[in-house]
Amino acid sequence: MSIYQKHGKVPHKRHIVFRSDKGELYHEELFGTEGFSSTSSLIYHLNPPTLVKEIGKSYSIKPEAVDNIALKALSFKGYEVAPEEDYLKSRKVFFFNDDMQIGIAAPSKSMTDYFFKNSDSEEMLFIHKGSGRCKTMYGIVDFEYGDYVIIPRGTVYQLEFDTADNKILFIESNSPIRTPKRYRNEFGQLLEHSPFCERDFKLPHSFETHHTNGDFKINVKKHGSIHPYVYESHPFDLVGWDGYVYPYAFSIFNFEPITGRIHMPPPIHQQFEGRNFVVCSFVPRLYDYHPDAIPAPYHHSNIDADEILYYVDGDFMSRNNIQAGQFSLHPAGVPHGPHPRAIERSIGKKETKELAVMIDPFNPIKITTEALKHEVKDYYKSWISKSQLA
Repeated sequence: MSIYQKHGKVPHKRHIVFRSDKGELYHEELFGTEGFSSTSSLIYHLNPPTLVKEIGKSYSIKPEAVDNIALKALSFKGYEVAPEEDYLKSRKVFFFNDDMQIGIAAPSKSMTDYFFKNSDSEEMLFIHKGSGRCKTMYGIVDFEYGDYVIIPRGTVYQLEFDTADNKILFIESNSPIRTPKRYRNEFGQLLEHSPFCERDFKLPHSFETHHTNGDFKINVKKHGSIHPYVYESHPFDLVGWDGYVYPYAFSIFNFEPITGRIHMPPPIHQQFEGRNFVVCSFVPRLYDYHPDAIPAPYHHSNIDADEILYYVDGDFMSRNNIQAGQFSLHPAGVPHGPHPRAIERSIGKKETKELAVMIDPFNPIKITTEALKHEVKDYYKSWISKSQLA
């Protein structure tokens, strides 16, 4: 984020003596995800952040890829993923490559007996169903239906849910997730033509110092494995922090769509970007207003990117028989376009009520064995009309 934040107590200069009223030295930590060359935050602990009491047995959570899957359009019903009480166990990876992992989580209970720290990846949690709070050392980020929650790599957090019925689309990115560069000036401020602005972001609030000692379990993900750590001090023992790296949320309903007289290409929907992928938000919008406009998207060839669409709500006009929580995967190398009759059906329409998240990985994606459990059979044949099959 390019919005400076400061919470709690911080010294007037960086890297100087900073003591409590009792004369105890606070412990400064630089927190950044790209070494010393990008954005960071300075955080001030009551205790050294190194007080490890115990390290448990590590276990792998690497996804299992399907070998030699055919080059074809595929679809998967993400809502079929069964709920699990434990948040980490509920996360099921559907797609992955060397840049990212994409999947569905359906946790039914809050994280109460441990914290989580993803040291492999920055996380994006899209809240499809449910609401609650993401608790971190920076404060609390509230979330609800339609929110993207961005959690920087290495951030210790707990999720607290309001109900047992939760559905989350998650992305794990091995690079920072940012807003598109073309919407920012050289100082990081969002420009006037951006479809969102700084006022739309949900920033951390209710900063609190946790001055407690004991046994605090943090499950750390690194190299595709979970490493159970037990620390002596509470991970949220900060007296203050300031900087540009922290978790935040953004509602898909605050994305202001860009429209035109004729059909506009998918980059107008872009919301975020990472290394070798982009994330787009498809939201309710007015259709193209040229008198002869065809609102449905034209056929196009996927040559340089796989295209993954996650359907959230509404009527996605270019697809037939699509349900909430369903994925479609249109692989690079094969052209795709609207389903039969979708083009004709779109002519003359004034608006769309669709709500979807699109993820375009620029490197080939792998399908997991978990995804195949929820495959929509013969989806690639869905462009053939019934009359052609007769």
